[in-house]
Amino acid sequence: MPLPSSTASLRRQRGFLNPNIAKFIGLSIVGLGIAGALLVVYALIFINPRLPSLDLITDYRPKVPLRIWSQDKVLLGEFGEEKRSLVKLDDIPADMKNAVLAIEDYRFYEHGGIDWIGIARALATDVLRGKASQGASTITMQVARNVFLTKEKTFSRKLYEVLLANKIEQTLTKDQILEVYMNQIYLGQRAFGFAAAARTYFGKDLKDVTLAEAAMLAGLPKAPSAYNPIVNPKRAHIRQQYILQRMLDVGFITQAQYDKAAKEELKVRAPGSQYTVHAEYVNEMVRQMVYAQYKEDTYTQGYNVYTTINAADQQAAYVAVRKGVMDYDRRHGYRGPEETIELPANADDRASAIDDVMDDHPDNDDILAAVVVAASPKQIDAVLRSGDKISIKGDALRFVASALSDKAKKEVRIAPGALIRVMQDAKQNWQVVQLPQVEAALVSVVPQDGSIRSLVGGFDFTQNNFNHVTQAWRQPGSTFKPFIYSAALEKGYAPSSIVNDAPVSYPAGPGQPNWEPKDDETPAGPMTVRTALQKSVNLVAIRTLDNIGVPYAKDFITGTYGFDPDKVPPYLPMALGAGQTNPLQLSAAYSVFANGGYKIQPYLIAQITDARGKVLSKAEPLVVGDGAPRVVAERNSYMMTNLLKSVAQRGTGARSNSIGRGDLAGKTGTTNDAVDGWFAGYQRTLATVVWMGYDQPKSLGGMEFGAQLALPIWVDYMSKALKGVPEFDQPVPDGIRIIDGEPYYDNFTPNNGLVTNVGVTVVDAISNFFGWTPSQTPAASGSGNQPAPNVPGTSPASPATAPATPGSRTQNENAKRFLDNTNQGH
Repeated sequence: MPLPSSTASLRRQRGFLNPNIAKFIGLSIVGLGIAGALLVVYALIFINPRLPSLDLITDYRPKVPLRIWSQDKVLLGEFGEEKRSLVKLDDIPADMKNAVLAIEDYRFYEHGGIDWIGIARALATDVLRGKASQGASTITMQVARNVFLTKEKTFSRKLYEVLLANKIEQTLTKDQILEVYMNQIYLGQRAFGFAAAARTYFGKDLKDVTLAEAAMLAGLPKAPSAYNPIVNPKRAHIRQQYILQRMLDVGFITQAQYDKAAKEELKVRAPGSQYTVHAEYVNEMVRQMVYAQYKEDTYTQGYNVYTTINAADQQAAYVAVRKGVMDYDRRHGYRGPEETIELPANADDRASAIDDVMDDHPDNDDILAAVVVAASPKQIDAVLRSGDKISIKGDALRFVASALSDKAKKEVRIAPGALIRVMQDAKQNWQVVQLPQVEAALVSVVPQDGSIRSLVGGFDFTQNNFNHVTQAWRQPGSTFKPFIYSAALEKGYAPSSIVNDAPVSYPAGPGQPNWEPKDDETPAGPMTVRTALQKSVNLVAIRTLDNIGVPYAKDFITGTYGFDPDKVPPYLPMALGAGQTNPLQLSAAYSVFANGGYKIQPYLIAQITDARGKVLSKAEPLVVGDGAPRVVAERNSYMMTNLLKSVAQRGTGARSNSIGRGDLAGKTGTTNDAVDGWFAGYQRTLATVVWMGYDQPKSLGGMEFGAQLALPIWVDYMSKALKGVPEFDQPVPDGIRIIDGEPYYDNFTPNNGLVTNVGVTVVDAISNFFGWTPSQTPAASGSGNQPAPNVPGTSPASPATAPATPGSRTQNENAKRFLDNTNQGH
C-alpha cells in the first residue's frame, strides 16, 4: 500500500540525504579541496623557499653556559642566561625518554612529523567538549617552533611549523630530532633541556633520575611555570601522576613500576641550592679570569673550566669558616632583632605582613629568617618563611636571655613581630642566632705546585662578595715573624741563640716620642729564639731584626718569599708585621717553608675546554723538582719548620694538637688592638692560611687573639683535609748538624760563628737565672758579650738609646706612621 504523501516526505527528511544539504556538502568539499590545493601551491611557491636553513639543528650549537668544575669533576657553578647541558640520546635513561614520549608524542616513531591520527583525535575531542582541550603538536613540530619560530598563535606561523617539521623529518633521523628536543626545550628556572632540569630541580645528573623524577620533569614542557615543582609543587605532583598513568597505559612501564613510582616521595631542591659545594668566591674568580680572555663568549659557548679545587676540602673550608665566625659572634653577645613589625590581628593580614618582611630578609644558607609571634623568658614561638611554626626554649634561649627581659631596650628586645635568625644545632634543636658582622677567609694551597685546594673569601658571598683572600690587604701581625728569623738564620742565628726580652726604646725622629714596643706579658729576660717564637715575643723579634739589619732583612724576605717590596716597611715595626699582605700571598710564602725552599705560584684554573671537550688552555705550573726555582737553602726551610712545629705543639698554636699529628707547623698572628686575627700553618702537602677581621678595621676584642680567632677554623679544616694523609717525617738535609737535640747550620755552630746571644749582659744572664730584676737598661742590639769574630750581621753591644745609624735603626719621622701600627705579639 502506498504511503501517505506526508509520511513519505517525513521519511525522506529522516532517512535520506536532503538534496539541498547534499548539494551544500558537495560544494563545501569541492571548495575545501580547491582551498587546500591553493594552500599547497601557496606553501610550495611562497613559503617553502623561505623556510630557514636547518643548520641550527644539523650543526646544533645552542647557548651553553660557562661551567666551573672541581678537580674531582663536581660542578661548582654556572654563568649564563640559559642553563643547559648537552647530552647524547644514548646517555639519556629510557625512563626519561619514555616519559616524554608518553605525554608529548607517543606515536613519534610512527608518523612523519605531522601526526594526522593525533590531529583527528584532538579535533574530535575538542568538538565533543566544545572547546580546545588537546593540542596536536608533535615533537618534531615543537622542535621547529622552539628552534626557528615564535610562539604567536597565528595561522601562518602554524603553516610554517608544519612545513618545517616536514623538512626536519626529511633531513634528520628520529633519534637526532629527539636528541635536539631533549636538549633544547625550556623547562623553567632558566633550565634548557632535561639534563639541566635534572640538576636544577633534583641536583642530579640526568642518568641518575628515578622513574618518578623523570615523570615530574616530563610534565614541564607543556607549561614550565604552571608545573614547576619548586613554585607549584601540588600541580606538579598531579601532572606527574597523570604522566605515570599515561606511561602505564601505553605500555612503557609495568604495574609494579607504576605503583612504586607513584608512591615515591620526591626531594626537590630549593632555588640556589642546586650545587652541592659552596664555592661562590671561587666561581667569581674563575668568571673574571675567563671573561678577561673570552669576553661575551664566556656565557654562551659552553666552556668548561676545571679548577684545582677539591670538592670535599672546599666544603670543609666553607663549614669551618662559618662555624668559626658564628662562634666568635656568639662570644660577643646578641645585638637584637633585624627589624620589628606590627602583627595584624586578622590571620590573613598577619600572614601577608610576615611574607612582606621576609622578602627583605632572605635566608642565609642554614641561617633562616623567622618572625616571632609570641615571646617570653621561657619560650619563643616563631614562623619560618615556609610557614612552619617553631618553638625555642630551655638552654637555647641563654644567648638571648637579656633580650627577652622586660628591662631590655626596645631596639634589642625580642617581642612579637621581631624578625630574628634561627638555625638548628647538631641535635636538630632550634636556637636563636644572628647574621655576623665580622668576616673571615681561608685559602689552602698545595706547596709542591701552588694548586689551590680550597678558597673561601668571606662568610657569605651573597651578603658580601668582597674576596678577602685576594683583595683584603691587611697587616699580617706575628705571622710575619718567621720570615725575620729565616733571614736571621743566614746571619748566624740558630733556634738556641739567646736574645734578651727586656724593655727597649728607639728614637722616632725629631720632635717625636721614642718608640717603646710592648708585649702583652712582662718581659722575661734572655730566652732562646725557639722560646721567643713559641710565645710570639715582640721584643725578641725586634732585637733580632735590628741586629741583622732592616735593609738586608727586607731584601731577603721579599726576594725569597714573594712579598711586595712596597708593602713591607723598611723600619723595625716590620718585625711585628706592620706591612701588608693578603691570605693568598701569605699561603705562597709559607709554602716555601713546607716544600723545602722553592717558590711556587698559586693557581686556580687547571684547564679550559670547549663544549665538545677540546682543550683550549691548560695550566703549566712550576713544580718542585720540575721548574720551580729554589729561593732558599733546604736547610733554612728545615730549620724554620722545626721551629714552627714548636709553635704548633707547645706555643701559641698548641690547639693544633687536637688534630693528633706530629707534622704540623704554623704561627698565630694578632695585630695591634686585635684588629686582625691570623693563623698560617702547614703540613708537607698543604699550606693553609686563615684570617678574621672587620671590613672596616676595628678591634675584635681585648681578649681575642689569633689563637682564639683563626686557629679554631684552621684546625676544623685541616683535621678533615688531612684525613688519611700519612704523617711526614722530614729528613735532616745536608748542611744541618744536630747538637744536644738542637739543629744548627754546620758553618754556624757553638764556638764556630754562631750568634750565641743578642742584647744580653752578664747582669741580665745572672738576674734571669736567679729571678732578679736588673737595675740598668739592657742592651738592644749586637751579639752580646761573646760576639763571634767577623760574623756577618753582628755588631758590638750598644745602648738602647744610642743615636740612629742608617740601615739598622728607625732613622726619621717617616717611620712614625708604622710605629703606631704594631702588633701585640700573639
